[in-house]
Amino acid sequence: MITDMLWALLAAQVFMGAFDTVYHHELTQRLAWRPSQAHELQLHGVRNLFYGALFLGVGWLAFHGLAAWAVAALLLVELGITLKDFVEEDMTRKLPASERVTHTLLALNYGAILALLAPVLMAWADEPSGIALVNYGWWSALASLAAVGVSIFGVRDLLASKRLMAMAALRQAKLLPASDKALSLLITGGTGFIGSRLVSALIEQNHRVTVLTRKMDSAAHLPTPIQIVTSLDQIASEQVFDAVINLAGEPIAGWMWTPRHKQRIVASRIETTQALLTLMARLKTKPSCLISGSAIGVYGVETGQGIDETARIEKDGSFAQQLCLDWETEAQKAEALGIRTVLLRTGIVLDTAGGSLSQMLFPFEFGLGGPFGSGKQMMSWITRDDLVRLIVHALTRDDIRGPLNGTAPQPVTNIAYTKALAKALHRPAVIAIPKVLLEILLGDLAREIFLAGQSVISTKAAETGFTFQARDIETAFNALLKPADLSKSASACPPEKLPPLGNHSQGHVKEKTA
Repeated sequence: MITDMLWALLAAQVFMGAFDTVYHHELTQRLAWRPSQAHELQLHGVRNLFYGALFLGVGWLAFHGLAAWAVAALLLVELGITLKDFVEEDMTRKLPASERVTHTLLALNYGAILALLAPVLMAWADEPSGIALVNYGWWSALASLAAVGVSIFGVRDLLASKRLMAMAALRQAKLLPASDKALSLLITGGTGFIGSRLVSALIEQNHRVTVLTRKMDSAAHLPTPIQIVTSLDQIASEQVFDAVINLAGEPIAGWMWTPRHKQRIVASRIETTQALLTLMARLKTKPSCLISGSAIGVYGVETGQGIDETARIEKDGSFAQQLCLDWETEAQKAEALGIRTVLLRTGIVLDTAGGSLSQMLFPFEFGLGGPFGSGKQMMSWITRDDLVRLIVHALTRDDIRGPLNGTAPQPVTNIAYTKALAKALHRPAVIAIPKVLLEILLGDLAREIFLAGQSVISTKAAETGFTFQARDIETAFNALLKPADLSKSASACPPEKLPPLGNHSQGHVKEKTA
């Protein structure tokens, strides 16, 4: 007979496992959309199905004789899968502290469950073989609920693993065109959402990349060969860079804009840009180009239709606009050094690996998505791969300087955006998030980012011959969310050779060290 103490430990295992799955695997780590975690999801899927069978079995059945030995074998197999999962996690991703603590508690609790369950199984094993129905009341009901939930996530994880393997294989296609000359590039923000993809694409084409990062371990996932510096003071004045790409900055939509968070957002951009200006001033050979990040928030909280780089900026007092204006003002000082400066004003950057889309995938996958507020606000967007290609395009075009909008040709309303996302996932999108609720939870962040609208296009990209692989939102979501369509998107715009940039010789690049 299973005791109340054993049931309490099983209930604790269920709740801790649910927290780990939803908070860590889905909301923060977003494993279901990370191609590198395909094998981990396989292990999760199989283990969850084992758990589903175990919860349902102990909730309603008593196992005697050989059946008891079968349950014991099932527990040992689950233990082996869990140990293998621990190894896989350590090899493929950096676990946050909260996830490590949760895993430790789960392991300790599981050990206690096995210690209490062992005598029960041994007693059952001494009886004649057979399976008998039992009913533990509310405990049986809880076990049934847990079995259904864990089985749903088990099937979901196995399907997600299959999808990720297809996505990983298709995304091996080269993102950037070949170049006759290996460029030497200094990149800030190279470990971030956009920067990491840019660095990988550049190294794939044998360009020489130096990445500035505050912490060495944050660059562990970047490919080699690469030079990592934690301070610009580590760069010698004799080192030569063809260009500098400045993408550093605290995520602007990470959490509520408290005064302290705002200070971090501003400092991470302004101080890094100032440090770059100091570096470029002391370099004996100046870079040909500086591409410095900004955002379409520079145009204000609400704009007209079809705003392009020639639009006059009217100050509206918003935090996002002032941030962009101050950031651009600092970056433009590079022109005084004779460096062609491009102000990259990005819109909403789409990819499953990060950004706002990755945060929306979990609720939308489970049919819980919908528009923000009225849904009438305009959304100017660009896929991450198109943005990377646009950055390299700007590097090699001497006629691009000043503002450059990093947005696709067809902005959409928030309603159209959510409908397209839901359609790509084959889910409904009818649960709107009220404006009042967003403002209560996120304050100015909601008013300036989620509820505001900008209809921005990139005239400069079109005039200089840049071709978007994803011109409309449906194409973007199909390419990002459906592996079968990814190969079509990748081959839609065959790359051509890059024109040369500058005449600088190349500096020495050290390989990244662990």
